[in-house]
Amino acid sequence: MLLEDTFTARGHVNIRATHEKTIEVTKDTHLTIQGDCIAAVAAEKGLRDLPQEMREAARRRDSTISLSLRLDNRVFTTTGRGDPTLTWDHPTDMVARMSGYVCSRTLMVHADKATIHMPRSLVQQIKNPEAIIRVTITVGT
Repeated sequence: MLLEDTFTARGHVNIRATHEKTIEVTKDTHLTIQGDCIAAVAAEKGLRDLPQEMREAARRRDSTISLSLRLDNRVFTTTGRGDPTLTWDHPTDMVARMSGYVCSRTLMVHADKATIHMPRSLVQQIKNPEAIIRVTITVGT
């Protein structure tokens, strides 16, 4: 079974996308240069807003979770795993982690990519505050 949810987020002039272990999408609209894991702001959804069926599927250890960012004809995707301790209850943030660390902000663990892996040409486009990014979350079980 494959579950999918798509929503929009925006770019921001302070997006650096240089973090080596995580990638974050947030509903927050303000971003400082310290937020080096953030790939998109002003998202329409946080983890808490994703469908309950997806939340339950993400708690299966054998589930595969993907986060895709699409801007124009460019797509960046990271894929990781679910975990029984995922809560998906954070109101504003979702973080894909290359580690196994879990907190209320964790979308997936053992992700295969972080923001540092994003093509720099895509990061340059995302630095435009007018950029509209299509965010797609998929959970496969």
